[in-house]
Amino acid sequence: MRVLLRPRLLVIVAFLAAVTAFAGGVWWYGYVAALAQLDQRARTDLALASDSLTSELRRYRELAVLTADHPHLRPLMAGETTPETVRPVLQEIADKTGALDIMLVDPGGAVIVATVDAPNVDHQGRAYFERAMDGALGFSHLYSEAYGRRAFVFAAPVFSEAGPVTGALVVYADVEQVEAAWRGARPAVYFADRSGVIFLSNRSELVFRSRLGDPLPQAEYPADRVAPFVRYTEGLVSGYEVWDVDGGRYLPERALHLALDLPVIGMTGEVLVDVAPARQLAALQAAVVAAVCLVFGMLLFVATQRRRTLAALNARLERRVRDRTAELSALNQDLRREVAERTAAEARLQKAQDDLVQAGKLSALGQMSAGISHELNQPLTAIRSFAENAQGFLDRGKPEIAAQNLGRISEMARRMGRIIRNLRAFARQEDEPPKNVDLIAVIDAVLEIVAPRAARDGIALEWDAPATPVIVRGGEVRLQQVILNLVSNGMDAMEESDPKVVTIAVGHAGSRTTVSVRDTGPGIAEPEKIFDPFYSTKAVGAAEGMGLGLSISYGLVQSFGGAIRGRNHPDGGAVFTVELDAVAREVAA
Repeated sequence: MRVLLRPRLLVIVAFLAAVTAFAGGVWWYGYVAALAQLDQRARTDLALASDSLTSELRRYRELAVLTADHPHLRPLMAGETTPETVRPVLQEIADKTGALDIMLVDPGGAVIVATVDAPNVDHQGRAYFERAMDGALGFSHLYSEAYGRRAFVFAAPVFSEAGPVTGALVVYADVEQVEAAWRGARPAVYFADRSGVIFLSNRSELVFRSRLGDPLPQAEYPADRVAPFVRYTEGLVSGYEVWDVDGGRYLPERALHLALDLPVIGMTGEVLVDVAPARQLAALQAAVVAAVCLVFGMLLFVATQRRRTLAALNARLERRVRDRTAELSALNQDLRREVAERTAAEARLQKAQDDLVQAGKLSALGQMSAGISHELNQPLTAIRSFAENAQGFLDRGKPEIAAQNLGRISEMARRMGRIIRNLRAFARQEDEPPKNVDLIAVIDAVLEIVAPRAARDGIALEWDAPATPVIVRGGEVRLQQVILNLVSNGMDAMEESDPKVVTIAVGHAGSRTTVSVRDTGPGIAEPEKIFDPFYSTKAVGAAEGMGLGLSISYGLVQSFGGAIRGRNHPDGGAVFTVELDAVAREVAA
C-alpha cells in the first residue's frame, strides 16, 4: 500500500509545482499588460495636466503683453499723469483676469504703481526684469514674501513713443489658482524646475521638495521651505519605471513613474500612478488560472480513480443491458400490436365521423322533405294541366297557344331538374381535398333548397349576391352543408319571433373571405358552448336535433383551414361568421 501511495504523492507534488509556475507566469504577463495600459493612461493624464498649466500661463503672458501697450501707461512713464490715474485701470484688469498683482516698474526696478499695497519689491537684477528691459518678455517663478505665496511672474517691456524701453509691466499669477482645478485628483502630478525643486503639484505635501536630493540654496525660495524629496526606490519592470514610495497616505506605495519635459515654462512634469490595481488584476487572473488548473486536476484525479470502479461496473452493466434488451424487444412487439390496433381504431373513428356528417345531411333533407315535396308537386300539377290544355288547343286548331303551354312545361321541368340536382349534390358524400369553390354558387344552391320552408314559415331571406364570383378554398358539398346548417338553425330559432329575417352577406377580412348568417331570433344564451357536441338550445321534441350540427360544421370549416365563430348581434338575434381562404380571380382563372 505504501508503495502505491508514493508515486501518487509524487504526481500530486509535481502537478502543484507546475500549477504554481504556470500561475506565476500568468501573473507576470497580466501585470506587464496592465502596466502597459497604465503607462498609456498616465501619459495622457500628464499631457492633459501640462496642457492645462501652459494654457493658463499663456493667458497671463498675453495679459502682460497687451496691458503693456495700454494707452494710459506711456503718459505715466513720461510724467504727464499721476499713478492714481492709472491705478483704477490696472485694478480693473486684475479683477477681471484674476491676476494676483499688476504693477508698473521704472528702469531702476522701483514700483511706480501697483494694484496691491504689498511691501515694495526691488526688481533690479531679476532675470525677468532684465529681459523686459532688453525689450523681450520676461518670465520666472518664485515664492513671494510680499504676498506670502507662490507666483508666476511675467514682465513685458513698456516702449516710449520714440522706441526705447521706459519701464516694465509686471504681472503676478497666483499658483494656487492654477492648481485649484486639479488639486487632489488622481494620479499624483507635480512640476519641478531646472533646480529640481517641485514648484506646483496636485499634492500639497510635494511642494518645495527637491528632486535632486539635498536642497540647494535658491534665490527664488526661502531656505527654510525647501525640503528633500520623499524616500523612494527605483526599479524597472519590463522596461517600465516603477517606484517603491514612502510618502504618506496620499501617495501610492508602489507607483509607475513618467516624466515630460516642458521647455516652454522651464519645468519638468512628472506623474506617479498607483500600480496596485494592475497587481490586483494580475493576481486575480493568476488565481483564476490556478483555480481552474486545480479543479481540472482534481477532476482528472477523481476520474482516474473512478475509471477502475467504472470498469468493474461496466461488465455488470453489460449483462443487465442484455437482459433488459430482451425485455424491451418483447415490449416492442406489444407496442407494435397496440399501434396497429390504434391505427385501425382511428380509421374506424374517421369512418364514423364521415358517416355522422352524411347522417347530418340526410337529417337536414328529411326535415325539409315536406317543403321539397310541395315544391316538386306544384310544378308536376302545373305540367299536367298545361299538357291537357295544349292538347285541347291543338284539337281546336290553335297551335300558337299550345306552344306557349309547352314552353311553360319546359320551364317547370328545368326548375324541377335544378331542385333535384341540388338535392343530389348535397346528399353526395364528398371526400375530396379542398379546392377552388365559387362561394356565390354555394349560397345560391342552399337558398334554393331552403326556399320552400322559408315560404311556408313566412321567413324572409335577404341575400344581395355580388355581380362576380367569389372564389374560396373548400369543398363544395361540405361548404353547402355548413351554410345550410347555419341557415336552418337561424330559421329554427325564429319560430316565435317577429319579424322573421335571415340575412346572408359576403365580405373580406385581410386575405380571407367571410360569409355571415344573421337571424332575428332570441340570440345565443351561452356563446362559449355553441360548438360543443350535443349542446342544443332547442326544446325537447321541437325540430328534432341532437346538438351535433354546429360541432360538425366547426370540424368541416377547420378541415378547409378556415374558422367559424358565433355571437349575439347588438341589434338582436345571432350572427355566425365563417372565414375562408380567398383565391385571387386571376389565380382561380
